[in-house]
Parts: sequence; structure tokens; C-alpha cells
Amino acid sequence: MPVDVFFDTNIFVYTFDASAPEKRRRARSLVREALEKGTGAISWQVAQEFLNVGLHKFENPFTAGEASDYLDQVLLPLWKVSASPELFHEAILIQRQAQYRFHDSLIVASAVHSGASTLYSEDLQAGRTFGKTKIVNPFA
Repeated sequence: MPVDVFFDTNIFVYTFDASAPEKRRRARSLVREALEKGTGAISWQVAQEFLNVGLHKFENPFTAGEASDYLDQVLLPLWKVSASPELFHEAILIQRQAQYRFHDSLIVASAVHSGASTLYSEDLQAGRTFGKTKIVNPFA
């Protein structure tokens, strides 16, 4: 099935953010829809960044069991892009072109690599396009 959307880490963080109820509702809806339709994607980087936040930075951090369950039920079904030399080279080119930090460039490169038409991110320049992938702030 083709990938329609790629998620930046912040979308998953908002699914647990009780202090931002509208963003939480929107993020949950987007992730649920992507899982149900099978048209969403993330990279290894998003999985590791989110698990780090969930285990160490949440007000009520995940237990190891909760982190493992979330990995199995949400992150792994969306995980479509893993690290590769080509991905890192593409991220370097994007970093040079866009002047993003390298880790942000790696997110963009992963979204492009996945074939997603939309990269959902609150942190990147909404409206900017890389190849066929357009950055969209789902909370704007």
C-alpha cells in the first residue's frame, strides 16, 4: 500500500500531551487514521526519538512494558524507513539546501524516501516541498 503521510516525532509526543488537548486530539486522530488505513510511515529515527522522550521526559514516563507495547502496537506498524548510507547522503544534501539541523534533514530525507506526499511536523517550515513531499503543520 502506498505511503501518504510521514510523521515527525513531535506528532507522537502530542498524542500524550494533556496540556495541549486540541493538539492531542488532532495528533491521535492522524496516527489512528494512518494505522487503520496502513498509509502512514515513520523512520527508525522517529521511533528512537519518541521512545527516548516517552521513557525519560514525559511527566509520567513509560514503564519498560508500556514502551514495548507502544513500540509493537504503534511504532513498528508505521516503521517503513531504516538507516542507510543513501539516506544519510540525502540528508546531507537537504541540510546544505535547507539549512536545517542534520537530525531535521534526516527526517525530511526519510519522508522523501518513504514516498509520502505529506510530512506532518510542527517544527519544520510548513509549505516547503522536497521532491513530492510537502511539509504540513497539522496544528495550524
